Amino acid sequence: MAVYEYLARDTTGNELSGIYTNVDSVRMLRAELRKLGYVPIRVRRAPGTRGSRIRQKDVAAFAYKFASMYSAGLPLVRCLEALEEQVTQRALKEVAADVRRRVEMGSSLKSAFEPHRMIFGDFFLGMVEAGESAGELPSALDMSAHYLEKRLELHQKTLAAFVYPLIVGVVCCLVVLCLLVFVVPMFSRLYGRLHVDLPGPTRVLVTLSYVLRHWSWALVLLAVGVFLAVRRLPGRVRARAGWDRFKLRVPLLGSLNRLIVVSQFVRTFGILISVGVPIIDALETASAVAHNGEMSRIAGELQKATRAGQPVSHSLAAHPIFPSMVVQLVVTGEEVGILPQMLEKSADLLDKDIDKMTTSLLLKLEPALTILMGLIIGLILMGVYLPMFDYMANLAS
Repeated sequence: MAVYEYLARDTTGNELSGIYTNVDSVRMLRAELRKLGYVPIRVRRAPGTRGSRIRQKDVAAFAYKFASMYSAGLPLVRCLEALEEQVTQRALKEVAADVRRRVEMGSSLKSAFEPHRMIFGDFFLGMVEAGESAGELPSALDMSAHYLEKRLELHQKTLAAFVYPLIVGVVCCLVVLCLLVFVVPMFSRLYGRLHVDLPGPTRVLVTLSYVLRHWSWALVLLAVGVFLAVRRLPGRVRARAGWDRFKLRVPLLGSLNRLIVVSQFVRTFGILISVGVPIIDALETASAVAHNGEMSRIAGELQKATRAGQPVSHSLAAHPIFPSMVVQLVVTGEEVGILPQMLEKSADLLDKDIDKMTTSLLLKLEPALTILMGLIIGLILMGVYLPMFDYMANLAS
């Protein structure tokens, strides 16, 4: 994520400076400053940050250090100064410096982190706001760091499980491309010299080979055009919602996606209400953290049911996306008065189910992909050699 520095003047003539990370260009930052009523004096990309990217593991480490130092009793500004000194990643160092400057100018910690919401996320900012308002900022920061670590761990496990299938798929595509670009044209010229009639499968391969060799630039332009058209599609919000629903219902991977989305939603919801965030606000933040349009729709219905006075367990039971185990634990949590703990426990159990399902899917995908790759390559080779078999049969007769 790019980091931009700015120097601007407010309506009273005072100069102020800072950095922005949630903009895409200098022009966009100038427009943003003008919206705030500032006159831009100097706006530029921060030196040394071109191409830098703040990773989630860097954010989790930042949160852990921040929580540890603040829990030990260090003043807020001193914690941020220490983080600014310790962080080695340039872009994150600039973020820490900007947050420190805003706090020194009298901003609340949540307001200081607000310009960097794209980096730290809705959950972290919600926890900081709740911790400040309830006077429990140390525990809120500590729980935020723990949550970021758990989410990162789940993300890394899921990605690692599908590395092998991805490699197999890439290798299969490369082999197919090599056959179509290099092997098929050789046999096509050979059959042309021999005046052999090409069967249907071979003609299809020759046509594909010709398109790839002579019209690849047009295919690239077409792909880019489709991508840009989809991004600018007026109904892309509805399309995104449809895509999110499809991801939860697609065969094989749908069940895994549902568990991941529910786990993120439930864990976020439980941690937020544990620090005093109202249930309505916690549901809204949890739906944003889940990053799924279908879950956002469900969260909206849960908010309506909660406003109507229904227990959380009854609201969850009305939506099949939540496993019965989660609903039962929530029922127990409401009856005993330990709802946050039961929500976190259900998220832990869901994470275990995710690990088991990921392992099971991997065991099924590996041989299936290997067989599929063999079939594709075998069919291509069969299409290539079919005319040769016909030619040899004619010679023998």
